[in-house]
Amino acid sequence: MEPDIEIDAIGLLCPLPVLRLRKRLQALQPGQTARLLASDRMALIDVPHFCAEEGHTLLASTDADRLSFLVQKG
Repeated sequence: MEPDIEIDAIGLLCPLPVLRLRKRLQALQPGQTARLLASDRMALIDVPHFCAEEGHTLLASTDADRLSFLVQKG
């Protein structure tokens, strides 16, 4: 699935990746998607928690050389 936007948060530390995700999601319509790229391991905890709290759906996540999260705006 190709996201509507991609957010590069590689090199940023907690909480900046989630804050960038929150800000960029505000411009999207419900149902649109964003891919967040991150390197901070705390994003593995922060992004799912953020999605659950804000009503967004975490569609996919990968944990390879860099972290990648596909989020659908709720």
